[in-house]
Amino acid sequence: MSDPSHSQHAKSHQTFWLWAMCLTGVDYFSTLGYQPSIAYEAAGKLSPFATLVVVLVTLFGAFPVYSYVASKSFRGLGSIGMLEKLLHGWVGKALVMTLLGFAATDFVITKTLSAADAAEHIISNSFWPFGSESLGHDKQRLLLTMGLLVLLGGMFLRGFAEVIGVAVVIVIIYMILNLIIIGTCLIHLIGHPEYFTLWLKDVELGGEHWHLVDAPQLPFSGIAAIIVLSLLLFPKLALGLSGFETGVAIMGIIKGDESDTPDNPKGRIRNTKKLLITAGLIMSFFLISSSLIVSTLIPAENLIAASGMTGASAKDRALSFLAHGESPSIHAFPFGSVFGTMYDLSTVSILWFAGASAMAALINLVPQYLPRYGMAPEWSRAVKPMVILFTLVNLLVTWVFNADVSAQGGAYATGVLMLILSACIASVIEVYRSRKGAFFARVPWYFALVTISFAYTAFAVIIEKPEGMKIGAFFIGAIFISSFVSRLLRSTELRFLGFEFVDDHSRFLWETLEHLEFPVLVPHRPGRRELLIKEAIIRKEHRIGPEVPILFLEVSRGDTSEFYQQPLLEVEQFDDRFILKVSRCSSISHVIAAIALELSKFGSPPEIHFGWSDESTLSANLSFLLFGEGNVPWMVKELVSKAQPIAEKQPRIIIG
Repeated sequence: MSDPSHSQHAKSHQTFWLWAMCLTGVDYFSTLGYQPSIAYEAAGKLSPFATLVVVLVTLFGAFPVYSYVASKSFRGLGSIGMLEKLLHGWVGKALVMTLLGFAATDFVITKTLSAADAAEHIISNSFWPFGSESLGHDKQRLLLTMGLLVLLGGMFLRGFAEVIGVAVVIVIIYMILNLIIIGTCLIHLIGHPEYFTLWLKDVELGGEHWHLVDAPQLPFSGIAAIIVLSLLLFPKLALGLSGFETGVAIMGIIKGDESDTPDNPKGRIRNTKKLLITAGLIMSFFLISSSLIVSTLIPAENLIAASGMTGASAKDRALSFLAHGESPSIHAFPFGSVFGTMYDLSTVSILWFAGASAMAALINLVPQYLPRYGMAPEWSRAVKPMVILFTLVNLLVTWVFNADVSAQGGAYATGVLMLILSACIASVIEVYRSRKGAFFARVPWYFALVTISFAYTAFAVIIEKPEGMKIGAFFIGAIFISSFVSRLLRSTELRFLGFEFVDDHSRFLWETLEHLEFPVLVPHRPGRRELLIKEAIIRKEHRIGPEVPILFLEVSRGDTSEFYQQPLLEVEQFDDRFILKVSRCSSISHVIAAIALELSKFGSPPEIHFGWSDESTLSANLSFLLFGEGNVPWMVKELVSKAQPIAEKQPRIIIG
């Protein structure tokens, strides 16, 4: 089995952590294109306070959790990798596949939503040469979105280094332009404090002055009402938390120290933490400052204008509205049509390229699990086939949603928050298990409080926008169905990685047995009957003379959900009898076939003698697929035939 610790692209290219942050940033920072107006639409004049809650949750909730995740899951597997280690068997794999479904929801919708929003900006621009009379607005948006997604996939097919280089340029230009907009507006506010005073007055007056839509009615007012409403409304602003899972998912491409080892990459872990805190601090500044200038310098009627208005409306383009000089509250250099168009081009670029970080996370994350579980073909470990597959999925999702941005928003927020919640839960369990003592001493109470806050946020979003959970369920269902089918189709692969031995004595005996002639191999279920009784029955029913040596094999199952296996072998000798005791295996049939084939390498193929089973075919096949037992003789024959195509070298299967 290939080492799952590194994806192929991570092996071929590693880069400075600041450049890797730009790859994360095209997803994380691009939300500035719509986050300020979404914040105002959700929280009105209280949006700076609700945004402050998002920032506090980011710096004191998401960052500590993901910093811990980076230190424990440093191979780019994120919180999913941590949970996989903590939960074993089919339960653990079912949880992993569920989280992969949410990850797919997050990363796929990131690409499709961002590309659709970029297409919307392009079509709505006054310089766009094609009117809606030709194809129609929705049709143009759909075709343009698909074109942007194909271009993004094409860039990944060219090479990963090129993607990072483009991401660095796009992020630097975009953040500089945002800094110019926000800096100019803050300077204007300092010179014209009346706008800030007017905003404060609206905050103090409350009620309709807050411009809240569907806000809960509170029995109190003042500062307490502001705090409570900010806490209740901040889940609607959860898109501002989107960068952390991507940050740990691309750990494999972050360059560490020369002294780093695969099992202890201290440099890579340290640099990933730098990436997370730097991205969090940068985004926190831009979130708060952009929310403040939008709330103070853009009239409410422009922010809550009906969708479809052009020119005067700041809806979904608040910072662009300011950059174009369209706000009556500020007319300052360099704002105007030229600067505004530059900002629009930069926004379109980063929105389109936001899919790059999502694609990087997907091609690093998914191949680490499903192929190893036998739930995807081996080619899915390669980068280029996965890029093509995910691009096709993106095109399908775009077609299903007709490239509608708002229709995909709930799924995006749901995917982001469920992954963050999984990181919190994994951190709590990991820390709890690592500590000793009484229950209260073992519980990481800080992480537990963070987990509760994100659980509230996630379920608040799900209740308000249940379509997000429905879309997530579709991805989860698709992964489960395709995984089951793949596991079924790959069930006849030998998937044997060799033996580990209990001790050197067992290794010596095994190497000796390989060069001796044992014409008969008899599988024996431990604990069913004494070995001497089993030998007597086999010799009588199968007409084996006493002069023919028999090699007995006892197989004990381990984690039957595992696909590849490297069993633990112990060889015991009683008088002239040898017993192979194999444990830690996922499938009895595969171990028997592997041992028979190993013994065939240095001598004549042995006969494998089985007793008759009364188990039904359906029950036996299902038992084999799920629990690694059932239908053993027939399965061994199938495995042997597939692994050794030369009939003369195949061990014979005898049932009786």
